[in-house]
Amino acid sequence: MTNPLRDALATGRFCYVVELVASALTREARLLEVASGLARLPAVVAGSITSYAGGAMGHDPLRVAAAARARGLTPNIHLTCVSQDRRGLAKSLDDMHALSLENVFALTGDYPGAGDQPPVFDLDSVQLVRLIDERRRSGMPFHIAVAVSPFKYTEADCVYQYVKLEKKIAAGADVAVTQVGWDAPKFAELKRYLDERGLRTPLLGNVYVLGPKTAERMATGSPPGCWVSPVLLATVQTESRARDGGRQARLERAARTVAILRGLGYAGAYIGGTHDAASIAWIIRRADELAPKWEALVPELGYGADGGFYLSPHRLATGAARAASERPRAVTIPRILDWLGRALPVTRDTWLRRALTHVMGWIDRRRPAAALLERAELAVKKPLFGCQACGNCVLGHLEYVCPQTCPKQLRNGPCGGTNQGQCEVVPDKPCIWIAVYERARAAGRVDELTTYVPPPDRQLRGTSSWINYFLDRDARPGRALVISGPDSTSPGGHR
Repeated sequence: MTNPLRDALATGRFCYVVELVASALTREARLLEVASGLARLPAVVAGSITSYAGGAMGHDPLRVAAAARARGLTPNIHLTCVSQDRRGLAKSLDDMHALSLENVFALTGDYPGAGDQPPVFDLDSVQLVRLIDERRRSGMPFHIAVAVSPFKYTEADCVYQYVKLEKKIAAGADVAVTQVGWDAPKFAELKRYLDERGLRTPLLGNVYVLGPKTAERMATGSPPGCWVSPVLLATVQTESRARDGGRQARLERAARTVAILRGLGYAGAYIGGTHDAASIAWIIRRADELAPKWEALVPELGYGADGGFYLSPHRLATGAARAASERPRAVTIPRILDWLGRALPVTRDTWLRRALTHVMGWIDRRRPAAALLERAELAVKKPLFGCQACGNCVLGHLEYVCPQTCPKQLRNGPCGGTNQGQCEVVPDKPCIWIAVYERARAAGRVDELTTYVPPPDRQLRGTSSWINYFLDRDARPGRALVISGPDSTSPGGHR
């Protein structure tokens, strides 16, 4: 069975993927009618079937995907970490393979709204890519898409998106899809970042056909990670007063965005905001006409944030780390702990590590002593770092910021829902990954943030991470569990 998405990307043919929002508000029959229409457009190589869109569960994406394929449209199935632990995600992959469904879009997912099913977030999106790649190496021919948002306008948000994309590529991603945005310099910035690093992963640019109601929602940051500037909002509202309600202006903007993406060297366009096959066919034809003069269109697509951060070309080669004279002062506690780590080396085979391993083994065999040590460890680390007693401490790899304090418990960088450095889930608090980035920048080790951090062994929750570290039974960089292995999560989940 052929896979048009894989084939188009492999041959370098500019292609289109159209998003089908399988929300509870859309009748499944309507989605399949849309799939039939899209299947008649040769340039459309896949329909992207959403899952848990906006934090709310819709139709079963596997059922919709199988039905869409039966109507001639190759599905690209969203798989999120919101509602399933690693075993559930592994089963979904097994089910996909049984149905001969290859294309999977690996996402962290939006945090559920009030009253919805409690989230799981056992894995993050980088770890999910690793899980899919494990399945692929066992013979399941998955093709993995991942997300990235260049449309971030603070330094930490922006650079960490690119750092996290590097992690996803190293974990096995085949193609990256941008978040929603209307800023040509940011599209160019992402492409340049990958090119400077010699990363040839194909990019699909998100081209959203933006109407006034959606523009009003996105102007407030809803859904998370989607943002419309005040200037663009005013423009769309003005266009909507035309006799056609602004439809032609919306389609023209989308076509011009596609033409710019082609000129920048993107592999394709990911179209959202419309399911209408006739509208999409018009966008494709118009983009073909505009492609030769794409450079003249770039100034029109500049709806970024006033005074927002843009990564200049000369900073790409150094991982965006500032020159030493520009670095802020490092935080005191991480500096002290770094010094202690160098003065008392325990990360390699030294006499001190062997002695501490012996001591920890002795304590571990005496349950009251082990429990006492865990309480002592928590008493030290909770006030300093917000420790949540996960038993798999990775503070030293994350600039002494505890990843368990992230509402999504991410371990490999921020989600795409941050807004000007603020958390998606708790908007009045800064995203914890801002502190990780700022400390790494101060120490001149931004590039080290590309280190993969594996998911924790949930069975170790409530035990001493010091014992687990010296006895080599925790999950940390350089020592990862098989993600879908039988001992990688507790029977009752982690919540």
